[in-house]
Amino acid sequence: MSRSLKGCIVGAGYFARFQYQSWQSIPEVEIVANCNRTLEKAEAMAADYGIPSSYAGADFEEMLVREKPDFVDIITPPETHLEFCRIAFKHGVHMICQKPLAPTWDETLELLELVKAHPEVRFMVHENWRWQPWYREIKAILDSGVLGDFHHLNFLCRLGDGWGEDAYLARQPFFRDYKRLFIFETGVHFLDTFRFLFGEVSSLYASTSRRNPVIAGEDSALIVCHFREGGSAVLDANRYGEPDASIENPRYTFGRLRLDCSKGNLTLSEEGSIRIQLLGEEATVHPYSPSQEGFAGNCVHATQQHFVKQFLAEEPFESEAHDYLKSIELVELAYQSAANNQVQKLPS
Repeated sequence: MSRSLKGCIVGAGYFARFQYQSWQSIPEVEIVANCNRTLEKAEAMAADYGIPSSYAGADFEEMLVREKPDFVDIITPPETHLEFCRIAFKHGVHMICQKPLAPTWDETLELLELVKAHPEVRFMVHENWRWQPWYREIKAILDSGVLGDFHHLNFLCRLGDGWGEDAYLARQPFFRDYKRLFIFETGVHFLDTFRFLFGEVSSLYASTSRRNPVIAGEDSALIVCHFREGGSAVLDANRYGEPDASIENPRYTFGRLRLDCSKGNLTLSEEGSIRIQLLGEEATVHPYSPSQEGFAGNCVHATQQHFVKQFLAEEPFESEAHDYLKSIELVELAYQSAANNQVQKLPS
């Protein structure tokens, strides 16, 4: 299939590599340039992925003017997003932008106003968690009705990458300075995925703590959600405690899950295996083959394939900005709940 979309990228950090790898393998896309705060890092990444041109971060606008891309992938820290997006909107360049969208609620709303003011420019949030293959499979199982009505989900997450004096330095050192950390950076993924699986949240309670004194923000959270259509979910997560010693890659599924329904239960293991046990019957392994490539079941690639497919078809994205705002609102409510130790109710 011939390439039909020209793209540019801003950002060349740890996680960006997964996105560069994905674009390289999507035949409809050609990445024509990249840029980064330090030009040397942009050039090094460009050399790895055969990108012909590189720019310093300060020359982002020049890159858009010269290269005339169809879209730009924004893979930079959240405090930079608003300005990059403002420039892209100015030049009519479509965007896929990493989460968190912005460092504050007010700045998020400012970005959403830009999206509303430029309906001719496509904008998708790069929210890849719901694209992990086990969640797509679980959604299909729930929709099939084999498990009956949803009752409760419990997710246990222990990553073990946040203890010690050197916590987060290897991959994402800026995490150490975030006054809001776990829910802002990681919890939002789970909250968005809960919405994908079970619909909108009706109430939420959260409790947080900071277990590693060398960081600024919370590294542990307990979040309880109830859903408008019935059922509840509990996320019990922290980045300080280590997973079971037998777990080879705790960042594959990021934990284990149990889902209870009216006709039985479903479990997801840390290795990505799904087991279904109907009431009164033996548990069986659900047949599917999650990818071992890329990040977390190759969910980055699935996300970017979705962007290209929907863009070319002129169809809506799953994570349109106005919809993703609902997930960001849950993050804000979680912090409010943790601060006042009260359940937060959402309007029906």
